[in-house]
Amino acid sequence: MTWKADALLHAKEEDPKESCGLLLNIRGKEKYFPCENLAITSHQCFIMNPEDFVKGDELGEIIGIVHSHPTTPPVASEADKISCEQSNLPWYIVNPKTETWGEYAPSGYKPDMIGLPWVWGVSDCWSLVRRYYQEKLNINLRDWERPTTPEEFQDDPMFERCAKETGFVELKNDEKLKNGDLLFMSIGAVGLNHVAIFVDGDVIHHLRDRLSCREPYNPWLLKCTGMRLRYAS
Repeated sequence: MTWKADALLHAKEEDPKESCGLLLNIRGKEKYFPCENLAITSHQCFIMNPEDFVKGDELGEIIGIVHSHPTTPPVASEADKISCEQSNLPWYIVNPKTETWGEYAPSGYKPDMIGLPWVWGVSDCWSLVRRYYQEKLNINLRDWERPTTPEEFQDDPMFERCAKETGFVELKNDEKLKNGDLLFMSIGAVGLNHVAIFVDGDVIHHLRDRLSCREPYNPWLLKCTGMRLRYAS
């Protein structure tokens, strides 16, 4: 039985959820290693269980990422392309109903900042901040290790704890905002669980379950803002 047959069987078992797994090289043989999808919205995305990733890595060399598209063709989405670039590994996609395959390899793909779908740890508010600082300001911000799921982050946001170690200082009340300053906000939560970038009176940000966008820094967003910060070092 080939690794693709094993991966297809796993995809059928998980349908209508997205399956996910690793393609391993174990002593010269390609093997499929199934992983758990931890995403709440597992019918449209996947969050690979990090413990499974470690187990797979211990068994053999990870040479590819595999997942299923239960309701769409096996074509890499925007989030798939971004994640593929981050992993620096080829990605293989299967549709369990049509039993058709697609694949995507790292190619230097850089999507637009505006109009991206929200995917935890791939294209979310902090990912957008890091891209803006890297592409517009030539500053590489630390990519803090997030909790495994966005629900865990919602319960215990980490922006305030990480701001100083990332090189940001809080603005005083009388200091005016400048382009590139960050706005920590509370959106549908108790703590500061969202970050936006101030640019010419607008904000560039990526709210959960929405497309990344640029919009005026309106009274509602101003009311949500709990901290204003500037990159210092």
